[in-house]
Amino acid sequence: MASFSVAATVIAQSPQRARDLGVPFDGTPGLLDAITDVSGVEVGQATLVSGNGPLKVGEGPIRTGVTVVFPRGKANSDPVYAGWFAQNGNGEMTGTTWVEESGFLESPVAITNTHSVGVVRDSIIAWGVKHKALKQDWSLPVVAETWDGYLNDINGFHVKPEHVFSALDSAHGGPVDEGAVGGGTGMVCYGFKGGIGTASRVLTKEQGAYTVGVLVQCNCGRRPQLTIAGVPVGKLIPQDVPYSMFKDGKTGYDKGDVGSIIIVVATDAPLLPHQLKRIARRATMGLARTGSTSGNGSGDIFIAFSTANPHADAEPGPNTVLAVSNERITPLFNATVEATEEAIVNAMVAAKTMTGIDGHTVIGLPHDQLQKALKEYNR
Repeated sequence: MASFSVAATVIAQSPQRARDLGVPFDGTPGLLDAITDVSGVEVGQATLVSGNGPLKVGEGPIRTGVTVVFPRGKANSDPVYAGWFAQNGNGEMTGTTWVEESGFLESPVAITNTHSVGVVRDSIIAWGVKHKALKQDWSLPVVAETWDGYLNDINGFHVKPEHVFSALDSAHGGPVDEGAVGGGTGMVCYGFKGGIGTASRVLTKEQGAYTVGVLVQCNCGRRPQLTIAGVPVGKLIPQDVPYSMFKDGKTGYDKGDVGSIIIVVATDAPLLPHQLKRIARRATMGLARTGSTSGNGSGDIFIAFSTANPHADAEPGPNTVLAVSNERITPLFNATVEATEEAIVNAMVAAKTMTGIDGHTVIGLPHDQLQKALKEYNR
Protein backbone atom coordinates (compact mmCIF):
# COMPACT_ATOMS: atom_id res chain seq x y z
CA MET A 1 0.00 0.00 0.00
CA ALA A 2 1.39 3.38 -0.94
CA SER A 3 2.17 5.85 1.75
CA PHE A 4 -0.19 8.72 1.19
CA SER A 5 0.25 12.28 2.29
CA VAL A 6 -1.92 15.32 1.74
CA ALA A 7 -0.69 18.90 1.86
CA ALA A 8 -2.23 20.68 4.85
CA THR A 9 -2.21 24.23 6.06
CA VAL A 10 0.56 23.45 8.52
CA ILE A 11 2.95 22.42 5.78
CA ALA A 12 5.48 25.13 5.06
CA GLN A 13 7.17 25.73 1.76
CA SER A 14 10.48 24.07 1.10
CA PRO A 15 13.10 25.49 3.48
CA GLN A 16 15.19 26.37 0.45
CA ARG A 17 13.90 28.01 -2.68
CA ALA A 18 15.79 29.49 -5.60
CA ARG A 19 15.97 32.96 -4.06
CA ASP A 20 17.40 31.46 -0.86
CA LEU A 21 20.33 30.23 -2.96
CA GLY A 22 20.89 33.68 -4.40
CA VAL A 23 19.39 33.06 -7.83
CA PRO A 24 18.62 36.52 -9.26
CA PHE A 25 15.21 36.94 -10.87
CA ASP A 26 13.50 39.91 -12.46
CA GLY A 27 10.39 41.44 -10.96
CA THR A 28 8.85 41.77 -7.51
CA PRO A 29 7.34 38.64 -5.94
CA GLY A 30 4.27 38.58 -3.72
CA LEU A 31 4.41 37.81 -0.01
CA LEU A 32 4.49 34.02 -0.53
CA ASP A 33 6.04 34.08 -4.00
CA ALA A 34 3.36 31.56 -4.91
CA ILE A 35 0.20 31.22 -6.98
CA THR A 36 -1.75 31.62 -3.73
CA ASP A 37 -0.68 35.26 -3.61
CA VAL A 38 -3.66 35.71 -5.92
CA SER A 39 -6.47 36.12 -3.42
CA GLY A 40 -8.86 33.19 -3.30
CA VAL A 41 -6.63 30.66 -5.04
CA GLU A 42 -6.24 27.37 -3.15
CA VAL A 43 -3.95 24.41 -3.85
CA GLY A 44 -4.35 20.82 -2.68
CA GLN A 45 -2.02 17.88 -3.21
CA ALA A 46 -1.91 14.14 -2.64
CA THR A 47 1.46 12.39 -2.78
CA LEU A 48 1.89 8.63 -3.22
CA VAL A 49 5.28 7.08 -2.46
CA SER A 50 5.75 3.37 -1.80
CA GLY A 51 8.10 0.49 -2.51
CA ASN A 52 11.59 -0.01 -3.90
CA GLY A 53 13.31 -2.35 -6.29
CA PRO A 54 12.19 -4.03 -9.52
CA LEU A 55 9.06 -2.88 -11.28
CA LYS A 56 6.02 -5.07 -10.64
CA VAL A 57 3.15 -3.58 -12.60
CA GLY A 58 0.21 -3.03 -10.30
CA GLU A 59 2.37 -3.16 -7.16
CA GLY A 60 5.07 -0.53 -7.65
CA PRO A 61 7.36 1.13 -6.84
CA ILE A 62 4.93 4.03 -6.69
CA ARG A 63 6.05 7.64 -7.17
CA THR A 64 3.05 9.70 -8.23
CA GLY A 65 0.11 11.84 -7.09
CA VAL A 66 -2.25 14.66 -7.97
CA THR A 67 -2.26 18.45 -7.57
CA VAL A 68 -5.37 20.64 -7.78
CA VAL A 69 -5.78 24.41 -8.10
CA PHE A 70 -9.09 26.08 -7.21
CA PRO A 71 -9.41 29.57 -8.77
CA ARG A 72 -11.77 30.91 -6.07
CA GLY A 73 -11.25 28.26 -3.40
CA LYS A 74 -13.07 24.99 -2.92
CA ALA A 75 -16.08 26.66 -1.30
CA ASN A 76 -16.74 28.98 -4.25
CA SER A 77 -17.76 27.41 -7.57
CA ASP A 78 -18.32 30.71 -9.37
CA PRO A 79 -16.69 30.26 -12.82
CA VAL A 80 -13.73 32.41 -13.87
CA TYR A 81 -12.76 33.79 -17.24
CA ALA A 82 -9.96 31.67 -18.73
CA GLY A 83 -7.89 30.98 -21.82
CA TRP A 84 -5.50 28.18 -22.74
CA PHE A 85 -2.64 27.55 -25.15
CA ALA A 86 -0.73 24.49 -26.37
CA GLN A 87 2.87 25.29 -27.22
CA ASN A 88 3.33 21.65 -28.21
CA GLY A 89 0.42 19.27 -28.01
CA ASN A 90 2.02 15.90 -27.25
CA GLY A 91 0.05 15.80 -24.03
CA GLU A 92 -3.40 16.22 -22.56
CA MET A 93 -5.49 18.87 -20.87
CA THR A 94 -9.14 17.84 -20.78
CA GLY A 95 -12.02 20.29 -20.85
CA THR A 96 -10.22 22.91 -22.92
CA THR A 97 -12.65 22.79 -25.83
CA TRP A 98 -15.34 24.15 -23.49
CA VAL A 99 -12.93 26.71 -22.04
CA GLU A 100 -12.27 27.86 -25.60
CA GLU A 101 -15.95 27.89 -26.53
CA SER A 102 -17.40 29.45 -23.39
CA GLY A 103 -14.51 31.55 -22.14
CA PHE A 104 -15.02 30.16 -18.64
CA LEU A 105 -13.21 27.70 -16.38
CA GLU A 106 -15.89 25.95 -14.32
CA SER A 107 -13.76 23.48 -12.34
CA PRO A 108 -10.49 23.29 -10.46
CA VAL A 109 -7.42 22.59 -12.58
CA ALA A 110 -5.90 19.22 -11.74
CA ILE A 111 -2.51 17.80 -12.75
CA THR A 112 -1.42 14.16 -12.47
CA ASN A 113 0.45 11.47 -14.40
CA THR A 114 -0.40 10.59 -17.98
CA HIS A 115 -2.32 7.40 -17.25
CA SER A 116 -4.36 8.81 -14.36
CA VAL A 117 -6.14 11.61 -16.21
CA GLY A 118 -9.36 9.60 -16.47
CA VAL A 119 -9.72 8.73 -12.81
CA VAL A 120 -8.88 12.28 -11.76
CA ARG A 121 -11.42 13.72 -14.18
CA ASP A 122 -14.17 11.37 -13.01
CA SER A 123 -13.35 11.98 -9.37
CA ILE A 124 -13.60 15.74 -9.80
CA ILE A 125 -17.07 15.26 -11.26
CA ALA A 126 -18.08 13.02 -8.35
CA TRP A 127 -16.74 15.57 -5.87
CA GLY A 128 -18.62 18.35 -7.66
CA VAL A 129 -21.86 16.37 -7.53
CA LYS A 130 -21.42 15.75 -3.81
CA HIS A 131 -20.72 19.40 -3.08
CA LYS A 132 -23.33 20.73 -5.53
CA ALA A 133 -20.56 22.58 -7.34
CA LEU A 134 -21.51 21.78 -10.95
CA LYS A 135 -22.33 24.80 -13.07
CA GLN A 136 -24.23 22.66 -15.59
CA ASP A 137 -25.97 19.29 -15.33
CA TRP A 138 -22.83 17.89 -16.89
CA SER A 139 -19.19 18.60 -16.06
CA LEU A 140 -16.09 19.00 -18.23
CA PRO A 141 -13.19 19.27 -15.74
CA VAL A 142 -9.76 20.53 -16.71
CA VAL A 143 -7.20 17.79 -15.98
CA ALA A 144 -3.65 17.84 -17.34
CA GLU A 145 -0.76 15.39 -17.23
CA THR A 146 2.95 14.72 -17.57
CA TRP A 147 4.63 11.29 -17.79
CA ASP A 148 6.35 9.87 -14.69
CA GLY A 149 7.11 6.38 -16.01
CA TYR A 150 10.88 6.59 -15.46
CA LEU A 151 10.39 6.49 -11.68
CA ASN A 152 6.79 5.37 -11.22
CA ASP A 153 4.75 2.25 -11.97
CA ILE A 154 2.63 4.33 -14.31
CA ASN A 155 0.76 1.34 -15.72
CA GLY A 156 -0.24 0.28 -12.23
CA PHE A 157 -2.92 3.00 -12.05
CA HIS A 158 -2.22 3.85 -8.41
CA VAL A 159 -4.04 7.18 -8.26
CA LYS A 160 -7.49 6.36 -6.88
CA PRO A 161 -10.62 8.46 -6.30
CA GLU A 162 -9.86 8.75 -2.59
CA HIS A 163 -6.53 10.41 -3.39
CA VAL A 164 -8.23 12.95 -5.64
CA PHE A 165 -10.92 13.62 -3.02
CA SER A 166 -8.24 14.20 -0.40
CA ALA A 167 -6.39 16.66 -2.61
CA LEU A 168 -9.64 18.51 -3.30
CA ASP A 169 -10.77 18.53 0.33
CA SER A 170 -7.37 19.65 1.62
CA ALA A 171 -6.93 22.57 -0.79
CA HIS A 172 -5.94 25.75 1.02
CA GLY A 173 -4.41 29.15 0.58
CA GLY A 174 -1.05 30.14 1.98
CA PRO A 175 2.27 28.38 1.35
CA VAL A 176 2.44 25.73 -1.37
CA ASP A 177 4.59 22.64 -0.99
CA GLU A 178 7.06 22.24 -3.88
CA GLY A 179 9.31 19.64 -5.48
CA ALA A 180 8.49 15.92 -5.52
CA VAL A 181 4.93 16.31 -4.29
CA GLY A 182 1.44 15.85 -5.69
CA GLY A 183 1.32 15.32 -9.43
CA GLY A 184 5.01 16.21 -9.60
CA THR A 185 6.17 13.37 -7.33
CA GLY A 186 7.80 11.29 -10.07
CA MET A 187 8.74 13.99 -12.57
CA VAL A 188 12.14 14.81 -14.08
CA CYS A 189 13.18 18.27 -15.31
CA TYR A 190 16.28 18.96 -17.40
CA GLY A 191 17.76 15.64 -16.26
CA PHE A 192 17.37 16.58 -12.59
CA LYS A 193 14.51 15.85 -10.23
CA GLY A 194 11.53 18.02 -11.12
CA GLY A 195 7.96 18.38 -9.91
CA ILE A 196 5.73 21.15 -8.59
CA GLY A 197 6.95 24.74 -8.41
CA THR A 198 5.31 28.11 -7.92
CA ALA A 199 6.08 31.84 -7.94
CA SER A 200 4.32 35.19 -8.22
CA ARG A 201 4.77 38.80 -9.27
CA VAL A 202 3.14 41.99 -8.02
CA LEU A 203 2.78 44.97 -10.33
CA THR A 204 3.38 48.54 -9.21
CA LYS A 205 0.52 50.84 -8.27
CA GLU A 206 0.99 52.67 -11.55
CA GLN A 207 0.63 49.37 -13.41
CA GLY A 208 -2.55 48.48 -11.55
CA ALA A 209 -1.11 46.74 -8.46
CA TYR A 210 -2.28 43.40 -9.87
CA THR A 211 -0.85 40.02 -8.87
CA VAL A 212 0.14 37.20 -11.20
CA GLY A 213 0.79 33.73 -9.79
CA VAL A 214 2.12 30.64 -11.56
CA LEU A 215 2.16 26.95 -10.68
CA VAL A 216 4.04 24.42 -12.83
CA GLN A 217 4.39 20.67 -13.02
CA CYS A 218 7.72 20.41 -14.81
CA ASN A 219 8.89 17.24 -16.49
CA CYS A 220 10.63 18.72 -19.50
CA GLY A 221 14.04 19.46 -21.01
CA ARG A 222 17.44 17.85 -21.31
CA ARG A 223 20.53 18.48 -19.23
CA PRO A 224 22.49 20.58 -21.78
CA GLN A 225 19.53 22.92 -22.23
CA LEU A 226 19.15 23.97 -18.60
CA THR A 227 19.60 27.71 -18.19
CA ILE A 228 19.08 29.53 -14.89
CA ALA A 229 19.25 33.33 -14.68
CA GLY A 230 20.93 33.33 -18.08
CA VAL A 231 23.66 30.88 -16.98
CA PRO A 232 24.13 27.58 -18.90
CA VAL A 233 23.93 25.56 -15.69
CA GLY A 234 23.26 22.25 -17.43
CA LYS A 235 26.55 22.44 -19.30
CA LEU A 236 28.54 23.43 -16.24
CA ILE A 237 27.52 20.59 -13.93
CA PRO A 238 29.54 17.36 -14.48
CA GLN A 239 27.80 14.93 -16.79
CA ASP A 240 28.78 11.65 -15.10
CA VAL A 241 25.73 11.85 -12.86
CA PRO A 242 22.63 9.65 -13.17
CA TYR A 243 20.03 10.49 -15.80
CA SER A 244 22.30 12.84 -17.69
CA MET A 245 20.60 11.49 -20.85
CA PHE A 246 23.59 12.09 -23.04
CA LYS A 247 27.18 10.90 -23.20
CA ASP A 248 28.91 12.77 -25.99
CA GLY A 249 27.66 16.29 -25.49
CA LYS A 250 25.41 16.10 -28.55
CA THR A 251 22.81 13.46 -27.86
CA GLY A 252 20.92 15.75 -25.51
CA TYR A 253 20.38 18.14 -28.38
CA ASP A 254 19.69 15.47 -31.01
CA LYS A 255 17.22 13.63 -28.81
CA GLY A 256 15.34 16.81 -28.15
CA ASP A 257 12.90 17.60 -25.40
CA VAL A 258 10.68 14.55 -24.84
CA GLY A 259 9.24 15.58 -21.50
CA SER A 260 6.27 17.82 -20.74
CA ILE A 261 5.25 20.77 -18.62
CA ILE A 262 1.89 22.04 -17.43
CA ILE A 263 1.67 25.70 -16.44
CA VAL A 264 -1.24 27.31 -14.59
CA VAL A 265 -1.34 31.12 -14.49
CA ALA A 266 -3.66 32.98 -12.11
CA THR A 267 -4.24 36.71 -11.84
CA ASP A 268 -6.58 39.14 -10.14
CA ALA A 269 -6.34 41.53 -13.08
CA PRO A 270 -9.69 41.90 -14.88
CA LEU A 271 -9.01 40.18 -18.19
CA LEU A 272 -11.32 38.76 -20.83
CA PRO A 273 -10.89 35.23 -22.24
CA HIS A 274 -9.02 36.33 -25.36
CA GLN A 275 -6.65 38.36 -23.19
CA LEU A 276 -6.09 35.35 -20.92
CA LYS A 277 -5.14 33.29 -23.95
CA ARG A 278 -2.51 35.94 -24.63
CA ILE A 279 -1.31 35.56 -21.03
CA ALA A 280 -1.17 31.76 -21.40
CA ARG A 281 1.00 32.15 -24.51
CA ARG A 282 3.53 34.21 -22.53
CA ALA A 283 4.21 31.24 -20.26
CA THR A 284 6.09 29.83 -23.24
CA MET A 285 8.62 32.63 -22.96
CA GLY A 286 9.22 31.94 -19.27
CA LEU A 287 9.77 28.29 -20.17
CA ALA A 288 12.20 29.31 -22.92
CA ARG A 289 14.24 31.29 -20.41
CA THR A 290 15.07 27.99 -18.69
CA GLY A 291 16.28 26.47 -21.96
CA SER A 292 13.42 24.37 -23.33
CA THR A 293 12.69 24.33 -27.07
CA SER A 294 9.44 22.32 -26.75
CA GLY A 295 10.53 19.33 -28.79
CA ASN A 296 8.21 17.02 -30.71
CA GLY A 297 7.76 14.67 -27.76
CA SER A 298 6.92 17.37 -25.24
CA GLY A 299 3.41 18.22 -24.05
CA ASP A 300 3.65 21.90 -23.14
CA ILE A 301 0.14 23.06 -22.29
CA PHE A 302 -0.84 26.18 -20.36
CA ILE A 303 -4.01 27.68 -18.90
CA ALA A 304 -4.59 31.16 -17.46
CA PHE A 305 -7.54 32.44 -15.46
CA SER A 306 -8.65 35.66 -13.78
CA THR A 307 -10.35 35.85 -10.40
CA ALA A 308 -11.80 39.29 -11.23
CA ASN A 309 -15.33 39.80 -12.54
CA PRO A 310 -17.29 37.57 -10.16
CA HIS A 311 -20.65 36.31 -11.43
CA ALA A 312 -19.76 37.28 -14.98
CA ASP A 313 -22.00 34.48 -16.23
CA ALA A 314 -24.98 35.30 -14.01
CA GLU A 315 -28.38 34.65 -15.54
CA PRO A 316 -30.18 36.17 -17.26
CA GLY A 317 -27.66 38.94 -18.00
CA PRO A 318 -26.46 41.00 -19.66
CA ASN A 319 -23.65 41.40 -17.15
CA THR A 320 -21.22 44.25 -16.71
CA VAL A 321 -17.56 43.26 -16.58
CA LEU A 322 -14.25 45.07 -16.42
CA ALA A 323 -11.19 44.57 -18.60
CA VAL A 324 -7.64 45.86 -18.62
CA SER A 325 -6.88 47.90 -21.73
CA ASN A 326 -4.64 46.16 -24.25
CA GLU A 327 -2.37 49.18 -23.97
CA ARG A 328 -1.78 48.32 -20.30
CA ILE A 329 -1.49 44.54 -20.54
CA THR A 330 2.27 44.33 -21.18
CA PRO A 331 3.25 44.43 -17.48
CA LEU A 332 1.04 41.37 -16.99
CA PHE A 333 2.88 39.64 -19.84
CA ASN A 334 6.19 40.47 -18.15
CA ALA A 335 4.97 39.18 -14.80
CA THR A 336 3.84 35.89 -16.38
CA VAL A 337 7.21 35.32 -18.03
CA GLU A 338 9.14 36.13 -14.85
CA ALA A 339 6.97 34.04 -12.52
CA THR A 340 7.01 31.06 -14.89
CA GLU A 341 10.80 31.04 -15.04
CA GLU A 342 11.10 31.21 -11.27
CA ALA A 343 8.43 28.57 -10.65
CA ILE A 344 10.35 26.06 -12.78
CA VAL A 345 13.60 26.75 -10.95
CA ASN A 346 11.81 26.58 -7.58
CA ALA A 347 10.52 23.12 -8.47
CA MET A 348 14.04 21.90 -9.21
CA VAL A 349 15.59 23.51 -6.14
CA ALA A 350 12.97 21.92 -3.87
CA ALA A 351 13.06 18.44 -5.42
CA LYS A 352 15.40 15.94 -3.77
CA THR A 353 17.15 12.92 -5.25
CA MET A 354 14.69 10.09 -5.81
CA THR A 355 15.04 6.39 -6.68
CA GLY A 356 12.09 4.64 -8.28
CA ILE A 357 11.35 1.58 -10.41
CA ASP A 358 14.22 -0.80 -11.22
CA GLY A 359 16.59 1.35 -9.19
CA HIS A 360 16.24 4.32 -11.54
CA THR A 361 17.68 7.33 -9.74
CA VAL A 362 17.29 11.00 -10.58
CA ILE A 363 19.44 13.39 -8.61
CA GLY A 364 18.20 16.66 -7.21
CA LEU A 365 19.77 19.79 -8.65
CA PRO A 366 23.00 20.21 -6.61
CA HIS A 367 22.60 23.50 -4.79
CA ASP A 368 26.32 24.07 -4.31
CA GLN A 369 27.08 23.48 -7.98
CA LEU A 370 24.25 25.78 -9.00
CA GLN A 371 25.67 28.54 -6.81
CA LYS A 372 29.15 27.90 -8.21
CA ALA A 373 27.86 28.20 -11.77
CA LEU A 374 26.07 31.45 -10.99
CA LYS A 375 29.17 32.87 -9.36
CA GLU A 376 31.29 31.93 -12.37
CA TYR A 377 29.03 34.13 -14.49
CA ASN A 378 28.83 36.91 -11.90
CA ARG A 379 25.14 36.27 -11.31
